[in-house]
Amino acid sequence: MINKRLLIKNLLAHNGENSFYDKKLRVDIGTKEGKAKFLKHVCSLSNTNPDNNSYIVIGIQDENNEIVGVDFFDDSKIQNLINAYLDHPPVVSYENVQFPHLPEDKVVGLVSIRPKRDNSICSLRKNIWKYWGGTVFMREGSISKPKVFDIEIKDINSEIVSAIEQNSQNNIELTLDGFHDFILKSKDFNPQYKVFKEYFVLCWAAKPKTVGDKTFYSRVNIQLINEQVKLFYSDLDEVEIQFDEDKFEILEYVQLGLQNKFKYYPLEKVSINFRDNMNYDIESKLVFEAPQFDQKTLRHYLNHNDSLLHKLKKKLNLSNAEQSEMVNLSTIYLIAYLNGFENSLGKLEEAKPLLNQSHQKAYQRLKDNMRILRKIKYN
Repeated sequence: MINKRLLIKNLLAHNGENSFYDKKLRVDIGTKEGKAKFLKHVCSLSNTNPDNNSYIVIGIQDENNEIVGVDFFDDSKIQNLINAYLDHPPVVSYENVQFPHLPEDKVVGLVSIRPKRDNSICSLRKNIWKYWGGTVFMREGSISKPKVFDIEIKDINSEIVSAIEQNSQNNIELTLDGFHDFILKSKDFNPQYKVFKEYFVLCWAAKPKTVGDKTFYSRVNIQLINEQVKLFYSDLDEVEIQFDEDKFEILEYVQLGLQNKFKYYPLEKVSINFRDNMNYDIESKLVFEAPQFDQKTLRHYLNHNDSLLHKLKKKLNLSNAEQSEMVNLSTIYLIAYLNGFENSLGKLEEAKPLLNQSHQKAYQRLKDNMRILRKIKYN
């Protein structure tokens, strides 16, 4: 089993970006431009590496390789995005890798691109941003470039990537160190662990709350210690946790509502299945059903939302009450969009940079709501 934190260190130590890995400060697949650039890099790395894995490491300062981290990104449906936009798509996974020096809410993103091994050429299936459908990308050194002629794919990286992966194998010392770090950092949130198949060490910590015969958890942090991968992290949402000897299940709830009348709605069920052959797989199922509200009531809230958004754009002073209402601005736009008000999605995008500059609590809520939309869209 590969220790993903050690793998990232070994990739960063290998003389900067090259034809088998790329590093980014951040990736934004919530915009057309960000999505297009991400697809370009996946396509080029896939084509240039037909016989070995290739990687994108996210949360790295390009100039000095400083590990600064990014927000936890739990999009289990990223393969659906790849399949929608690429012909002959590779198998792609996104993992959140824990580093001890980073804040609890920051990780390093690791995108793993597995080879197709069938000599097919990956290309854009349709137009996106300024890239045309049918475009083929390849890596030239550290640059992803379009190619418009017949391509001869050569194996140039398999030996070196194999050596890097071999040097990144987990061992008992790394597992014990990771376990110790997790317990120490999570001591205020009832840390627990379970060993699956006498091999996989899974740790979780959370704040429990009992409602009737059910126990819900908030401030949830779940890690697979063997790989140093954070499987789940949330400050706001609540989850149910169940497990047996072979499986660990997480049912995530999201809080939605108007003004102060909020309810918890099931969003996604994630099952981590551990196998006897020292492998595991993760299955996710969207179980979300959008809350429905009266159209007249929604229009009332939307009019007020638009007024707040206008003041943000004009940098006008907000009253204390309006400052408080700003936290729910993105939630109202989200609910309106789910109830058929299509232009509310554009308003969400407009609000994103404005809230990032002026209201961090409201910006965090907006990011959570955009994550819900992303999951719905990919499903």
